[in-house]
Amino acid sequence: MSEVRPITRRGLLMGTAATTASAALLTVGVAPGAGASIASPPAADTIADRLVALTAPRADGFAGVAALGLTGTTGGAAGPTVTVTNGAQLADYVGRNSPYTVLVSGRIHIDGMITVVADKSVLGVGSTAEITGGGLQLGSTTRPGNNVIIRNIRFTHASDDSVSVTNRAHHVWIDHCDFSHGYDGLLDIKRESDYVTVSWNHFHDHSKTCLLGHNDNNTADRGKLRVTYHHNFFDGTDQRHPRVRFAEPVHVYNNYYRDNRLYGVASTEDAGVLVEGNYFENVGHPIYSGYDNSGPGRVVERNNLYVNSGAPQTLGTVIEPRTFYAYTLDAPATVPTTVPAGVGVGRIA
Repeated sequence: MSEVRPITRRGLLMGTAATTASAALLTVGVAPGAGASIASPPAADTIADRLVALTAPRADGFAGVAALGLTGTTGGAAGPTVTVTNGAQLADYVGRNSPYTVLVSGRIHIDGMITVVADKSVLGVGSTAEITGGGLQLGSTTRPGNNVIIRNIRFTHASDDSVSVTNRAHHVWIDHCDFSHGYDGLLDIKRESDYVTVSWNHFHDHSKTCLLGHNDNNTADRGKLRVTYHHNFFDGTDQRHPRVRFAEPVHVYNNYYRDNRLYGVASTEDAGVLVEGNYFENVGHPIYSGYDNSGPGRVVERNNLYVNSGAPQTLGTVIEPRTFYAYTLDAPATVPTTVPAGVGVGRIA
């Protein structure tokens, strides 16, 4: 019988550092093609209210775990705050080798992938922040994309991935975003990345949604790719919610799956995935062990609801996520109401 087993590893504690707004943070206006300059910032209380809404909550799930020299994911909280309105400004600030909170204002068109390096918060302002035409890549082969927060941004029509967490990036929190109409993956996590939380996002109008693990030959991913997916709305997307290779544990809980044509979750290549408290509606294959040419992965399901959906496949045992962090599971029957009402942009700004 499938079951969840505890891991015996010690010393990985739940992160306690909270990302807080402070009156000392300065909103900086940036003119196109120019360096940072102070430009008629809003009233101090407006700045404070905006920052509290966007940065006050602490990352939960794996992004909140103390490990690899970090107490959790705090993004750019230690640095100044800037507002950007075009692609050149965005690329400049997210590529700097120091902490920044980067507020994305309005619709920004970019070409290709912009690289986001360590200690950044990229936060959309209000309900109109959008990155279109390209995507964000966390880290390069020479500069890590660790300790990064992306929240409250709409991603559309990317020429490659909308967001790629790669090149050993760790401690990443992607929250309250809207992903659609991409070219390849909407949100891919790969190449030895670790300690990531994907929460309260709306995925729609696309096929390949969330890849976890580069390919069947990338065995260096073993022991990494620890990711939490919770309270996301996989809304008519075809596949990869997520598709997992090698990773363990991967925790998939309280997500809403609706009208997913190919499948919901796929655990392959000896990955270990716990799928719990989710709501599957009109999903013919809610959970696979093995997919396409990839070998079977271990997968445990518990406390899910399957409405007009097929039977899940399960296999083996999986490390218990509670060994790493505490969490509260919502009743799965509430998911079709609470998740669509809470996902996406404009909910926290």
